[in-house]
Amino acid sequence: MSVFAHSRRGLAAAAIAALALTGCGSEQSGGGARGEQSGNAVSTRSSPQPSPEQAAFTALFDKFEKACPAPGTPAKRPGGGNADTERPESVAPGETPSTDPIEPAPPTGPEAELNARDWCVSGHHEQRVVEALQKLADPTPAKVRKTLNGLGYTDDLIHALKQDDETTRFYLDLRESGGRLCESGLAAGKASDIIPCVAAATGPFKVTAENRP
Repeated sequence: MSVFAHSRRGLAAAAIAALALTGCGSEQSGGGARGEQSGNAVSTRSSPQPSPEQAAFTALFDKFEKACPAPGTPAKRPGGGNADTERPESVAPGETPSTDPIEPAPPTGPEAELNARDWCVSGHHEQRVVEALQKLADPTPAKVRKTLNGLGYTDDLIHALKQDDETTRFYLDLRESGGRLCESGLAAGKASDIIPCVAAATGPFKVTAENRP
């Protein structure tokens, strides 16, 4: 066999090997599922087939990304001397109105601590949770937990679930990306309610005087 034939055979083998390596590389470089969300959002990276609850909760955070400000966006606070926030002082007949500027009281609680994204996402959470709880008859802690789980709120997000007479109180830890949002909820049938509260920016969730209604 000639040297030329050996050379052609060697080139053909090298080409086949190159094609095989290219095929392997294309299979390994494919993108995975949606990446991990910051904070407490559900991650699907390690779960190629998430449960319907996880999928619903992940979809909710996808909706927040489009509808709400970016994490850390400062909230607009009341005050600042504009016409929308100032209110004229009532003056009794015969009295002279004061010329001193009226300083608005500084905000406290959630109004002072939550950023613009926290306020936006809280509205989404509150609407869906209240609608579900209003349909719940005899809201025991077990039934409330099952309802919240069905909405995608896993047990690690549910805290201080406690029966109070014929109602059940609970907290949801909804912090993400340095935010401080939590929700204080009351399951009471048609009277169910949930309001935003403030959690510590880091560390385990704790019920404190700051976030207790």
